[in-house]
Amino acid sequence: MEKRLLNSPQHTDENNDSALAEMFLNHALIEFRREVLRKEIDISLQERNKQAFLQLTEELKKIS
Repeated sequence: MEKRLLNSPQHTDENNDSALAEMFLNHALIEFRREVLRKEIDISLQERNKQAFLQLTEELKKIS
């Protein structure tokens, strides 16, 4: 049976992999939300819905 120490390189690699995966996932979620907002903004423009447009553009600014 293999023993792993807390300060061993394997533990550090696992932490780095986990942090990298979390960063990648967060980036993907933000990009997805930006794309959804852009589509909703386009729809609000087509429908001439000023209130929705202002709300959506404000949200897009916050995550950009």
